[in-house]
Amino acid sequence: MQLITVTDGTTSISTPNHQLALHVLAEMGGKATPMAAASCAPPIGEYWPGEGGINGGLFPGGDKPFYLIVPTGADAEANLEWGGYGEELDGAKSPWDGQANTAHLASSNREHDHPAAQFCANFERDGHKDFYLMARREASFLEITVPEAFTQAYHWTSTQRSAHYAYCLDFEGGWLYYVDKHYERLARPVRRKFI
Repeated sequence: MQLITVTDGTTSISTPNHQLALHVLAEMGGKATPMAAASCAPPIGEYWPGEGGINGGLFPGGDKPFYLIVPTGADAEANLEWGGYGEELDGAKSPWDGQANTAHLASSNREHDHPAAQFCANFERDGHKDFYLMARREASFLEITVPEAFTQAYHWTSTQRSAHYAYCLDFEGGWLYYVDKHYERLARPVRRKFI
């Protein structure tokens, strides 16, 4: 992906949309200067050297977009329980923020309380230790951008539905379900790379 950066003094905007860059340039009365800035992001689905996995695409995120990095290989998934059956945790309900959900789940007082989240939080690749269990909207995004990177099965998300259920996504059919927390489903870590 090639980014175009338009700069006017101390203000600049970078976008892969060439039409938008030209529009911004025209709106600024031609005073701004366009310059191409090569993005270091490999194409979606390709390994991102040194980042711990493949580029899962630019996720809109909350305050700031970020790339989702998805590790591959047999060691990057495990069939585990979500855990905490019968316990509703307020800190694990975000549909967008898997990192915050996972931090809350992995910091549980009881060891092995949330195996799927703990597996992801403990995952390490290419020197990175900031992996987490994806939230349900992150999972839905990855099912669109890189479905071939996932085993065609149900994968846990870090998004809890209730004291007894958590969301999982079927990477074969694309369906989002909520399932009993004591069932075993695949856990797959992801991490963020901010632009």
